[in-house]
Amino acid sequence: MRASFVFSEVLTGLRRNVTMTVAMILTTMVSLLLLGGGLLVVRMIDKTQTVYEDKLQVNVYLTNDISANDKECQKDPCRTLRTDLEKNPAVESVKYENRDQAYARFKEIFASQPELVKLARPEALPASFNVKLYDPDRPDVIIQTFSGKVGVDSIADQSEFLDRFFDALNGVRDLTFVVALIQAVAALLLISNTVQVSAFTRRTEVGIMRLVGATRWYTQLPFLLEAVVAGLIGAVLAIGLLVLAKLWFLDRLLEGPFAAGVIRPIEGLDILLISPWLLLTAIGISAVTGYVTLRLYVRQ
Repeated sequence: MRASFVFSEVLTGLRRNVTMTVAMILTTMVSLLLLGGGLLVVRMIDKTQTVYEDKLQVNVYLTNDISANDKECQKDPCRTLRTDLEKNPAVESVKYENRDQAYARFKEIFASQPELVKLARPEALPASFNVKLYDPDRPDVIIQTFSGKVGVDSIADQSEFLDRFFDALNGVRDLTFVVALIQAVAALLLISNTVQVSAFTRRTEVGIMRLVGATRWYTQLPFLLEAVVAGLIGAVLAIGLLVLAKLWFLDRLLEGPFAAGVIRPIEGLDILLISPWLLLTAIGISAVTGYVTLRLYVRQ
């Protein structure tokens, strides 16, 4: 009996304040959508960093005469450079890539952009040593030792590019969290206002229930549940939009980088793993805000 009464009161409250309820649901949905997007970016960054940690290299690019005339690295100064690199105690492995191999890899990476491949020529790509270090955080060992040596055109540290790349992704994540926080504040205010209005419109019946012996907690529970139900609906909608955004937007927009392994894709499992946190956040925010509002503004 008591449960059915509480349930009916919750439905009555949601129907009676339908416009504010819809606004609360939509605001909560947007806030949780942005929060979920930020969490997915975090997971994507973590997975991408894990992949690149094992592939970070220092690229020692060779001069044009070596690239053109010593494809097998059998002559000096190419042979000497290779020997010196292999003997360096900081170096785990050295792989020589000639001009033709570099061009073949270029075509493979940019296979989805045939116009770019047509414009490229093997002569534009230098031969190089791809050097893997025992400690990827110490590229200066190679840069300081081999910069300026005969046959060396330039040295590129892949970690510098990755640092800029991950800084950009972290910036997107931080911006998403900031906007989500602003939306969360708006959701809190809407939840508080909705609970106050709902309690005010039913103040007479609540007063009668208190006179016949109903506890304060029993009379206020329906208002609290209204906020929680609206929050849960917002969370479910946010999760649904995340799934749609992955299928119809991200998978198509980033199909090339995903296929090339530049960025690790967001998978359905990632959304599944963050969904409970979004649901718990919705329940927690709605319940706490509703409870505090009832304690501060509703005296019956």
